[in-house]
Amino acid sequence: MLEYLRNAADKPLAKVLMFILIFSFVGWGAAEWIFGGASRDTTLIHVGDADISLQQFNNERSQQLASMSKEEQRASYTDPAKAAALTNSVMSKLTLNQLALNRAKDLGFVVSDKRIADEIKNHPQFQVNGQFQPWMFDMILQRSGLTEQDIANSLRGDILRNMTLGATYVPVSVPQFMVDAAYNARYAKRGVKYSTVKYADYKVGEPNDEQLKTYYAMNPVVVPETRSVSYIFVASDNSKPDLYDAGYKKTQQIEDMIISGDSMKSAADKGKAKFVSIAKIARGNKISDKVLTDDLIAKLFAMESGNESEIIELKDGFVILRVDEVIAEHNAEYNDVKKSLISGWKKAEQRKQAYANANEKLIALNHGETVKNMKDTTVSRTEGAPLAVLNSVFAGKTGTNSIVEDGDAFYVVSVGKNTMPAPDKAKKESIRKELEKMSTHFVQDDYTRFLKQEYPVKINERNYDKFIAK
Repeated sequence: MLEYLRNAADKPLAKVLMFILIFSFVGWGAAEWIFGGASRDTTLIHVGDADISLQQFNNERSQQLASMSKEEQRASYTDPAKAAALTNSVMSKLTLNQLALNRAKDLGFVVSDKRIADEIKNHPQFQVNGQFQPWMFDMILQRSGLTEQDIANSLRGDILRNMTLGATYVPVSVPQFMVDAAYNARYAKRGVKYSTVKYADYKVGEPNDEQLKTYYAMNPVVVPETRSVSYIFVASDNSKPDLYDAGYKKTQQIEDMIISGDSMKSAADKGKAKFVSIAKIARGNKISDKVLTDDLIAKLFAMESGNESEIIELKDGFVILRVDEVIAEHNAEYNDVKKSLISGWKKAEQRKQAYANANEKLIALNHGETVKNMKDTTVSRTEGAPLAVLNSVFAGKTGTNSIVEDGDAFYVVSVGKNTMPAPDKAKKESIRKELEKMSTHFVQDDYTRFLKQEYPVKINERNYDKFIAK
C-alpha cells in the first residue's frame, strides 16, 4: 500500500488515503494525550496558577532526610506517625515557598543576575581563604549533580522568598505590662482548703433486676454501626507504566464481569485476583488487613449497602470495594449486657452517696461551720493538689466554695488568698521571649492565610493517594 501511495501521490484517491492515515495518527496521539496523559501527570500540589511536582516533593524529602540522624531516618520509614509528620513537613514547606514566589511575582520583585553572581562569589562553600575559586564551584557542581542554572534558580528563589516573608520573621515587640501579667498569672500561688470524698468509701449491695433495668434505661449500651464488606485486589507495580496498564485492564475486565451479574468472588476467581470478605467492621476500629487502609475503610463507610466502588488505584495495585451488609447503630439487648451493668450500677450508687456527703460539707462551709478532714495548703497552677482542685482554685474567686468532681471522687473546695510571686528577671525575660515568639507566629499564620486566599492551594488527590499516602 505504501508503494502504491508513493507511485500515485498526486492522484486524488491517494491524497484521500494519506489524509485518513495522517488523521488517524494525529487522532491517536490526541486521544492518548487526552486519556492517557493523566497517568504521566506529575503535579502534586496546585498553588494558584503554579504547580509543585512529585519530583520537587522527592527532592525536598531527600534533603530533610539527609539532615536527620540515622535513628530519625529509620523512624521515618518504620513509624507511620513519623512518616506522616515528615510528609506534612515537606508539603508545608513546598507550599509556603511557592506561595511566597507567587506573591513575589505579583509584587514585581526581581533578582538581577549580578545579585546572583555576587551571592555565589560570597558563598563560603565556593571560597578558599575567603576568595571565590571557580574550580571549587565546578567541583561541587559535579559532585552534587547540579548545574550552574540549578544553583542560580535556587538562590533566586531563596532571595525572592526572603523578600516576601522576611518581615514576618522579625520578632514582635511585647509591652512590659503583658510580660508582668503573664508572669504573675503563671507564678502566683493561692491558699486552698479542700476535702476529698471518694466513691469507694461507700458500700452498696447487689442490685435486683428492676434496679438494673432502670439503670439501663438511663444508661443504654450502644452497639456501633458495623459493616460486612468484601473487596477484590489486583496486584500491580503502578510505578511502571506497562504493568500499570496491564493491571488496570485486568481490573476493568473484572469490573465488567461484576456489572454483567457475576458475584465479587466469582469475578475474582475468573480474573485470578485476590478476594477477601470481612464481617462486621466498626468505624474507627483497626483491622489486620494490609489492603484496607484507614482511607479505604472511610470510603466503605461512605458507601451504601449492596454497592461496589469504582476502581481505586493503590501503589501496589487496584482494588474494588463492596459493602455487603450494614448493621445500623442500636441499643444492645438488656439480657445480653445484664452482667456488665452491675459494676456501673454500683458506681452510680456510690457516686450518689458521695455527692450527698460532699453537699453536706459544702453547706456547712457556706454557713461558716468547721468541716472535718479539710486539707489546708498553698498551691501553684501545676502542683500542690489534684489537678481538678488546681483548675477550680485558679478559676474561682477568693473566698468562694464549690464542689469539684474528678474521676472517682468529689472535692469540696474553699479558695483562699492570692500570694504574688517575687520579681525574677530571668523568668520574666524567658516569658518575654516566649510571648514574642508566639506573637511572631500569629503574624506568620495570618499572612499565610492571606496568601492561601490569594493563591488557593489544592492537592492532586490522585497522585497523592497513588504515590504519597499509600
